Amino acid sequence: MNTFGKNFRVTTFGESHGVALGAVIDGCPAGLEISVEEIQAELNRRKPGQSAMATPRIEKDQVEILSGIFEGKTIGTPIACIVRNQNQASKDYDFLKETFRPGHADEGWFYKYEHRDHRGGGRSSGRETLARVIGGAFAKKILTKNNNTEIIGHVSSLAGVKSCDILHENFDVSEIEKNPVRCGDKITAEKMIAAVMEAKKNSESVGGEITICIKNCAKYLGTPVFGKIEGEIARGIMSCGAVRSFEYGIGTDAKNQVGSVQNTRKEGISGGLTTGDDIIIKVSVKPTPSISQKQIAKTPNGEISDFVIGGRHDPTIPPRLVPVLESMIAMTLVDFLLEPADRMNQIFR
Repeated sequence: MNTFGKNFRVTTFGESHGVALGAVIDGCPAGLEISVEEIQAELNRRKPGQSAMATPRIEKDQVEILSGIFEGKTIGTPIACIVRNQNQASKDYDFLKETFRPGHADEGWFYKYEHRDHRGGGRSSGRETLARVIGGAFAKKILTKNNNTEIIGHVSSLAGVKSCDILHENFDVSEIEKNPVRCGDKITAEKMIAAVMEAKKNSESVGGEITICIKNCAKYLGTPVFGKIEGEIARGIMSCGAVRSFEYGIGTDAKNQVGSVQNTRKEGISGGLTTGDDIIIKVSVKPTPSISQKQIAKTPNGEISDFVIGGRHDPTIPPRLVPVLESMIAMTLVDFLLEPADRMNQIFR
C-alpha cells in the first residue's frame, strides 16, 4: 500500500534516484488557503545537505504543485505535488545490483518482488518521506485553522546524550530550528553535535529519540476499539523505516506505577479518544544503516563477502525525521477530524 488515510488520503510515489518523488492528496477540503512557500518551508526542514549532521547529497527539494489549487486555495479535487531529483549519484550504487546492504530492505524486497531498484534503495529510501512532509503541510494547515493545534517535535536524545524534558523550564521551542540536531535544549544540543561528529569521524552512525508534543488537539478524535487514536498515530509513525518504538504519555514506565497515581495523569488520550490535553509522544530511531566500515554482506546467490558501502549518507537520522513524524501525526489527526461522525460531533457540540 502506498496510500495513508481513509478520509484525508495521501498517496506517495517515486524512488530515490528516479525522475521525481511526490504526493497525491485526496479528501482535502476546498477553500484551504495554502502557498507554495508554506509547503516549501516544511520540505526545507527535511531536505538533505543542511549541515554536517546530514548527507552531503545536495537537493533543493523544490516543490511543484500540479493540480488541486487555484488562486491560492484548494478546490476540493486531488492535489498533486512533485519534487524532481537533481543530484543522483547512481553510479555509486552499481555494485549493489548483486549485493544486499546490511540493515537495509534490499534482501526482503528482492525476494518478495524478484525485481528492485538498487539505486539508493529505490522506494525503500528515506527520501520517500519528503512526500509525507508534503501531505503533512496540508494537514498542519487544516489543524491550525480548525483548533489552532500545534505539533512540536524535537530530538530529545542522540548518541546517548539526553536533553531535558519537553515540559522542563530549560526547554525552549525557539531553539529547535536554530541548531542542526533540532534539540530544544541549547546546551545539550552542543553535546549532541560533538557526539555525532565523533561517530562520523569513526565511520559510525548513531540513533536517538524524538519527542513530540501535540497541543490544543480537538477533543474526542478516535474510536474506542480498533480505531484508538494512539494506535492509529503509532501506525503512521511506525511506517517510517528507521523507527523502532513508539510510546505516549508515561509510556513503558506505566508498568511501575500504581493505579491511584496513574489515574491522576493527564496524557491527552482516554479510552482511545483525545481529551484536549497535551499529548506527549516518544519515538526511538535506529542508527543509519549505511556506514563506511567494512561489514559482512550477502548476495542473491547466498554468498557471503566483505562489504564497504559507497554513496552519501546521514551520520544520524533523528534531526531530519522530526518534520516527517510531525507530518504523520498531523495526517492522522486530520483523517479523524474529517470522519463524518467526528465532523457531526464537532458541529453539534
